Amino acid sequence: MGEIVGAGLLAHVPTIVLPEADRLELNEGKEITLVTGLRQLREDVFARDDYDTVVVLDSHWATTVEFVVTAQRRRAGLFTSEELPRGMCRMPYDFPGDPELALNIERFADKHGTWITAIEDDFLPIYYATINLWKFLGEGLPGKRWVTIGVCQTGDMEDHLRLGRALADGIAATPGRRVLLIASGALSHTFWPLRELRDHESSDPSHIFTPEAREADLERIDWFKAGRHDKVLDTMDAFWRFRPEARFFHYLMMAGALGEGACAAPARQYGAYENSIGTGQVHLWFDRPADGWTGTGPAARTGPTAPRTRTAPRTPHSRS
Repeated sequence: MGEIVGAGLLAHVPTIVLPEADRLELNEGKEITLVTGLRQLREDVFARDDYDTVVVLDSHWATTVEFVVTAQRRRAGLFTSEELPRGMCRMPYDFPGDPELALNIERFADKHGTWITAIEDDFLPIYYATINLWKFLGEGLPGKRWVTIGVCQTGDMEDHLRLGRALADGIAATPGRRVLLIASGALSHTFWPLRELRDHESSDPSHIFTPEAREADLERIDWFKAGRHDKVLDTMDAFWRFRPEARFFHYLMMAGALGEGACAAPARQYGAYENSIGTGQVHLWFDRPADGWTGTGPAARTGPTAPRTRTAPRTPHSRS
């Protein structure tokens, strides 16, 4: 039987893979802590031997009529971003996939009333919400498998929670798997307009697009640190006003896999809460509690869960 042994809500912004001199120039001579945070997270978690597969819930990969999970035996090539080719150009990647796990996740679609397809096509595009984090957390660790699942742009909150439930069942059905989940994406996510954004490239949170968005992000970071996933889920209507990246579907998929409102795992933060041209970025890591994802804390004691009829607003899919 497989299990989820850790999970994280992690930022993937392009600045983390820029040369150091460029990062310092953009950030008033200081290193952005999103970089140092990922380096520490690799040392603390990803360099260990107690997991074998990483599943990235990728906020940049938007499908339309179903969820898709990568099923290649290996993914390798050079990545250039169509969004920012100047900063992310011909980046090499090479890692094994996990077809057995992908097919097991697909198997549980009907049980959870959703649509999931495992795709093994070697020409399937890859996105920097996966690549940038692999560069920090996976490169140089050749035995670790990486799998990606995209968000579905026609889905709502309930659809993405259902994907997470199928993901958890697929992991449990894969013998011996020890899996880390990454919800790759931002918190609030409104960019400064083009003619203004170069005045807001510093990582200082004072550059978040509005003070209200900054406060909404910080409130949720506090809830995550307290293990209050229930409060995050129960207030999604309020958070959608601040346009979280991909409608926060990357996190919702992860929450569905970890027990939703009953998940009581507290976060530890790597690096600071930082700005990226108006958007809110943070690295939060959740270790599996000794008695399981839903075994401790106020949410587990009181048993609240997120309402399952809530629908995300139909805003355009946005990326960072």
